Amino acid sequence: MNIPKTDLPRVVIIGGGFGGISLAKKLLKLKLQTVLIDKHNYHTFQPLLYQVSTSGLEPDSIAYPLRKIIRSSDCGYFRMAEVTEIDAENQLIHSNIGEISYDYLVIATGSKTNFFGNKSIEENGIWMKTVPQALNIRSLILQNLEQAVITDDPEERKALLNFVIAGAGPTGVELSGAIAELRNNIVAKDYPDLEPSEMEIHLIEGMDRVLPPMSEKSSVKAAKFLKELGVQVHLSTQVKSYDGVLVETNTDVSFRTYTFIWSAGVTGAPVKGLNASALIEKANRYEVNQFNQVNGYSNIFAIGDIAVMESEDFPKGHPMVAQPAIQQGSHLAKNIKNILNNKELEPFKYFDKGTMATVGRNRAVVDLGKINFGGFFAWFVWMFVHLWFLIGFRNRLVTFFNWVYNYVNYDKAARLIIRPYKKPYNKINESQEL
Repeated sequence: MNIPKTDLPRVVIIGGGFGGISLAKKLLKLKLQTVLIDKHNYHTFQPLLYQVSTSGLEPDSIAYPLRKIIRSSDCGYFRMAEVTEIDAENQLIHSNIGEISYDYLVIATGSKTNFFGNKSIEENGIWMKTVPQALNIRSLILQNLEQAVITDDPEERKALLNFVIAGAGPTGVELSGAIAELRNNIVAKDYPDLEPSEMEIHLIEGMDRVLPPMSEKSSVKAAKFLKELGVQVHLSTQVKSYDGVLVETNTDVSFRTYTFIWSAGVTGAPVKGLNASALIEKANRYEVNQFNQVNGYSNIFAIGDIAVMESEDFPKGHPMVAQPAIQQGSHLAKNIKNILNNKELEPFKYFDKGTMATVGRNRAVVDLGKINFGGFFAWFVWMFVHLWFLIGFRNRLVTFFNWVYNYVNYDKAARLIIRPYKKPYNKINESQEL
């Protein structure tokens, strides 16, 4: 990897997500060598990926170069690589660009989409965990609208204008609301050949309410907002299969669509090599103690989505969202400093700053402990919090400008098919190749 040899302790961080950069920023101020590894050269602000996929923001608004974080230190290094294996016995990391030794290793690889073993969805659906995937969704939505304008087949037109999202967690709710606003505010102006009412948005949820992780009050408000926007919500409904055209469920309801978006769950993204006892197999996440040390290892740590720290308050580990990762990264930096200074480690304590989700313009829900509220004020709070946690002043400025522009003009400026998306073979691909 061409990292200079040093007499300083070397900390290797795998993953440039919320946890990884929170830790790296703190470690760069200490007397040690910090090496950050990620398969992308940028950090992705995942809570706003849905806005990229629905033409609200361009990717550079929510992505930040990892080298800009590292360059503040003479002892900080970044390598764009995919880690393939950890050799804990020899304290080595193997990757597609070579290997590197470590004194302390931090695994912050986050999560990946969980298909629960359903191969038909994995092979034919589309999902959103990365910037390229968000751009795929954006292209697919716009391509289907363009194709719907020129098709003479009413069944094809219906499938092109049918948008089905599986999973009514924050991602699914926000995505559904954003597509509904695209229909309500853009389609009539950009596509006079189409009737906005022809475009249907279906949100499928296996449980009996939307936003299951949030309070019941917020769920009721979110469902009301979705209904106002014209989203059709199907509760207690599970997707059985998707062949690229037909979504089949456990009920008698099925959907013919060329746009099926899977947002029904995530699982950990572990790295091969550690002992089996370190991994909770069902969750694909590492079991860690109160100091974020991986079970069975004193110098290997895991933070964020990939870590399960069981406690009385969180018997199944902390929620797989940004805040636990950010707080664990910051806290682990203090404990690594304690290790270097031969001090005792301090246990991690999570401070729950609340949960929120936006459904659309002037519509959001917020849970702050026992306090729940929704509507315009919640939407304003949601915007402020997301702007605050965006990495980089430019990103905040560009995002704020886009939001103001969209709000004033009822417009989404990023309606561009820069990189056409080609689904697995089905009838729509055949028509696009003609």
